[in-house]
Amino acid sequence: MLCATSRLLAARAASALPAHPRGRGPAPRSRRRELHFPGHPELPPGDFLAGRFARPSVPAGRRAILRRGRMPPAAGGGLAGSELRPRKGRCGSQAARAAGRDVTTAAATARSPKRPAPPSSRRFEAAGRWALLALVTLTSFATRFHRLDQPPHICWDETHFGKMGSYYINRTFFFDVHPPLGKMLIGLAGYLSGYDGTFLFQKPGDNYEHHSYMGMRGFCAFLGAMLVPFAYLTVLELSRSLPAALLTAAFLTFDTGCLTLSQYILLDPILMFFIMAAMLSMVKYNSCANRPFSAPWWFWLSLTGINLAGALGVKFVGLFIILQVGWNTLSDLWHLFGDLSLSMATLGKHLSARILCLILLPLALYTATYAVHFMVLNRSGPGDGFFSSAFQARLSGNNLHNASIPEHLAYGSVITVKNLRMAVGYLHSHRHFYPEGVGARQQQVTTYLHKDYNNLWIIKKHNSNSADPLDPSLPVEFVRHGDIIRLEHKETSRNLHSHYHEAPLTRKHYQVTGYGINGSGDSNDFWRIEVINRKFGNRVKVLRSRIRLVHLVTGCVLGSSGKVLPKWGWEQLEVTCTPYLKETLSSIWNVEDHINPKLPNISLDVLRPSFPEIMLESHMVMIRGNNGLKPKDNEFTSKPWHWPINFQGLRFSGVNDTDFRVYLLGNPVVWWLNLLSLALYILSASIFAVAVQRGVRLPAEVKGLSQVLLRGGGQLLLGWMMHYFPFFLMGRVLYFHHYFPAMLFSSMLTGLLWDTLLRLSAWSLASYPLARCVHTLGILSLLLGTAYSFYLFHPLAYGMVGPLAQDPRSPMAGLRWLESWDF
Repeated sequence: MLCATSRLLAARAASALPAHPRGRGPAPRSRRRELHFPGHPELPPGDFLAGRFARPSVPAGRRAILRRGRMPPAAGGGLAGSELRPRKGRCGSQAARAAGRDVTTAAATARSPKRPAPPSSRRFEAAGRWALLALVTLTSFATRFHRLDQPPHICWDETHFGKMGSYYINRTFFFDVHPPLGKMLIGLAGYLSGYDGTFLFQKPGDNYEHHSYMGMRGFCAFLGAMLVPFAYLTVLELSRSLPAALLTAAFLTFDTGCLTLSQYILLDPILMFFIMAAMLSMVKYNSCANRPFSAPWWFWLSLTGINLAGALGVKFVGLFIILQVGWNTLSDLWHLFGDLSLSMATLGKHLSARILCLILLPLALYTATYAVHFMVLNRSGPGDGFFSSAFQARLSGNNLHNASIPEHLAYGSVITVKNLRMAVGYLHSHRHFYPEGVGARQQQVTTYLHKDYNNLWIIKKHNSNSADPLDPSLPVEFVRHGDIIRLEHKETSRNLHSHYHEAPLTRKHYQVTGYGINGSGDSNDFWRIEVINRKFGNRVKVLRSRIRLVHLVTGCVLGSSGKVLPKWGWEQLEVTCTPYLKETLSSIWNVEDHINPKLPNISLDVLRPSFPEIMLESHMVMIRGNNGLKPKDNEFTSKPWHWPINFQGLRFSGVNDTDFRVYLLGNPVVWWLNLLSLALYILSASIFAVAVQRGVRLPAEVKGLSQVLLRGGGQLLLGWMMHYFPFFLMGRVLYFHHYFPAMLFSSMLTGLLWDTLLRLSAWSLASYPLARCVHTLGILSLLLGTAYSFYLFHPLAYGMVGPLAQDPRSPMAGLRWLESWDF
């Protein structure tokens, strides 16, 4: 009965269309002047948006029926990219479809008094769109590859990431705070372009000479150039407006900051490539929401997952785009759950598809990246000391690889002692004393992350100085749990020592020093060795036993705070004796190297960890290393609030007027326009949101534009916030280049916003003869202003030689608009 009633209402609604007063065709349209804007060739005069946004005028008698149907989908989806779907009864969708067909017919008649465009016109229009995309792409590539070989020396962080690419080519293990995918791709690009991995990448300014570096720079420039067409297509999908997409492309093409980051061997262009590719894939997938489980729907959903894995595989900040896609997915699923026309089986298919493509697929690809990473880097290198002894045993060339060492610790053995806290390193001392005013002026004891002779200690009995325990005539005496021992530094012959002086950096901890002459000291050199979870009298096993060293006089426990000492401590890590006896990894050690010719050896193959264990350990080390990053000498760090205002740049190359100088700074016209646009967007979006919430009856054109602004712009604002605000919570050192992923989103938002505002302005002035020029002139002014600002500031990216900007003779003299710009 309900279904029959719905069909009857739909039929009546179809017959109730208002007729023309003369009985020939539909009712006349509004007398408001009709405008037609470039960028919307598919729209008839008077429509400002593509058909999916424009709402036809519907007679009041039929609105009740339409409320039961589905609203026209919006660009980019709903609040987070998904369509708001009203609840339906079992037969509601049939009535909606019946009414929808009639409304479509009436709307087409009302909006298109002209004949449909012939196929040749549509083909010409499509060719024009492709030509514009090709122009945008070619311009982007031209700016990124221009003078790519300059300067022919190391710039800024090329010294790190170029060196890491060399490590991959040489299969040498190293440690970095970022996941491996970006460096692997740089190494692969170098290998394929003929680079042999022999350049040392020691410091910025070193000439590349005969070494092939253009392959690695070219690879990064290619990915950096792809950001522009990706942003163009994303905004085009969100707004259905060619001018908005063109504005966005211009902002990114002519931004000197994005250009500079794209021209060097860095992780940033690789990271931003995957972020923008994930954003574009997500928006495309949202546009296929009305065709679930079709081939395009699966393609874009799977590609979104692949790009998420790529973003996280380059840097951990790729997590931000994962959060954005996750929010979009949850919102989409929530609205699907509210659609009562969908069965639970269909909902289950939707949920399973997203789990498969957005969770399992990225996780599998991310894990595969690490599998390749560990398979390629199988030789010992500078990163060994950051990892556990068991991890090092798998590296060819490491002294623990296929090694055989004595199993149990004995007196007289030469050993290294490694802290079990990730990225702390080995117990270490050297011939340098603590400075005046820092505890007792005795020999420094630290932890050091690298293999070194100063890591070697001799284990001795606390009450024996004369007899040599390695004398073949004396029996072997093993170290046992609970023994009182001394640790003598092999290189300096001073004993490990502690007293009641305060530690250099950590309050309420005691200082640890090297004390004595040729092994002779005092009772403050005595330590009790304790094996965790073992009984007194048990032997201490090399590598396997987890031990604590308890100071006999003060009762404190030897440990490392993990804090970096100042220059006088060679920026090694602080060692303290903590009076707090709680067991933590900072105060637990193991014996790694063990040399004693009187003992038989055993193989260490049994200690090799599994793949999940080494992957977990590598993540723990990376996270700890990320949190402990400190600025380099003469390097400008910055704070997050500096970034949107373009407060201060970053020197990539050169300092003096005779140097080839490259300076990372955003195009101020683009950046300050982005900043203004953020404020304007929040204001205008708030006005429209309040109007919609209060049920204000907006004209069809304004209502369609408000949907673009709220839904498409909301996606971009969310992306900017996701990639910017988390940096305020980070304790690590921060640099200007960390803002550029957020800058991509703010530039896309600026393009969408100004196109929308100019359309609204033209609509409000529609009664004036020149109204149609408002939008065109506004777009042209923004394009030309951006291009001219790039002409002024392009030397920052392409390189400057000659007088500094402070010198009136410099061509950049009048362009130093802020005192903090030091180019």
